[in-house]
Amino acid sequence: MFENFLPDEIFENIYAITPELLKNAGIGALILDIDNTLVTYDDPKPTEPVAAWLDAMHTAGIRTAFVSNNHAPRVDGFCEGMDCYHHADSGKPSRRFLREAMAYMGSDVTNTAAIGDQLFTDVWAAKRTGIRAYLVPPIKDKTTLFFRAKRLLEKPFLRMYHKKNK
Repeated sequence: MFENFLPDEIFENIYAITPELLKNAGIGALILDIDNTLVTYDDPKPTEPVAAWLDAMHTAGIRTAFVSNNHAPRVDGFCEGMDCYHHADSGKPSRRFLREAMAYMGSDVTNTAAIGDQLFTDVWAAKRTGIRAYLVPPIKDKTTLFFRAKRLLEKPFLRMYHKKNK
């Protein structure tokens, strides 16, 4: 049961996840969280480095989709001008919109990975869907009591991951 909360790999940030690394792992499609994974909550659009990272993925033939628990104005604004699947209010850890994203991209569980910053939404959704789960630390964590409590609850699972992957 705890395996559902353990990522397949943890990276220091998205830039450590390269097209070559993904190709070597057989990954041709990515389902991406937005907030605190790619940009901070207050960045309305992809930053220049994020846009360059996305361009490198697309140039290498890796398809991308965005699935977020944030609301439509945020997600639609972030994805404006991009020809991609994106869905807001996705209810992660629900599998529904991850599956929909894979159908849109023409990928399946064997060649798709999800990247996010939260164990109980992003990683769990990926695991429930049967795809690889890559975790990055949050760029700028929220300081509300809810998020602080959630990060505290994640710590035992992160310790389990590190113990398992020594």
